[in-house]
Amino acid sequence: MAPAEQATDRKKIQGVFSSQNVQKIGTGTTVRRTISKMYWMAKELDDGTVEVQALNTSYIPAGPKSTVPLEEFLSKYSPEPEFYVSTVFPKMKELNSTIERGEKARQAGATYSAEFEFQNAVSVDEDNVKANFGLGLTYMERGETNKANDIFERLVKLDAAFQTEHKHLFNEFGINLRKTGMQDQALDYYERALEMTKQDENLHYNIARAYFEKGMLDKCADHLTKALAINKDHPEAGKFLEFVKKAQQA
Repeated sequence: MAPAEQATDRKKIQGVFSSQNVQKIGTGTTVRRTISKMYWMAKELDDGTVEVQALNTSYIPAGPKSTVPLEEFLSKYSPEPEFYVSTVFPKMKELNSTIERGEKARQAGATYSAEFEFQNAVSVDEDNVKANFGLGLTYMERGETNKANDIFERLVKLDAAFQTEHKHLFNEFGINLRKTGMQDQALDYYERALEMTKQDENLHYNIARAYFEKGMLDKCADHLTKALAINKDHPEAGKFLEFVKKAQQA
């Protein structure tokens, strides 16, 4: 089989790997070497690079992701399949179960139970998007806007919060910001989302609603126009823009 065919047939890299960092401590005759080991969740991408994300002290993938050229990855990272099976997978499964319990409690109106579960999840992975969304929604449902604002400030810094996989929670969180009277936060939140995706008529529609509730009709109309430029058949945006234009002429 030709090398090119072998490269095509092999399975892509995915799983837990480790890297070692050698440091020198002390000077002169007291110099000694220390070796520290770090664990990473790795996933080979379609472009041939490998995406790596460090495991935190709870052995959960957390924090920023970066990419490493394949050759560099193969020379510096070692597979840790046993560690994944014995430690990482159970920890990730436990975290997901905690978040699921929190979400079920929130949907059932048991907000204090939901808070307990989401707080436990955040203590394991403070940047976990689902746990933070759940906690923020729980606080908004209880009318605790100061606590909700703390969560908002954390979420708005996380790129992952605005990815497609979290679209449902993202939308619910933004709507609740606006309904709770947190219009400025809602606008910051949606503007941050626009940095991630420009062509989303519903984002512009939601921004328009927030501006309308702030009494800023010009900006409201501007974003409704942008929504209709992306999707001229957006029914709510069309009706809303007609209403706003009449209000501006009154």
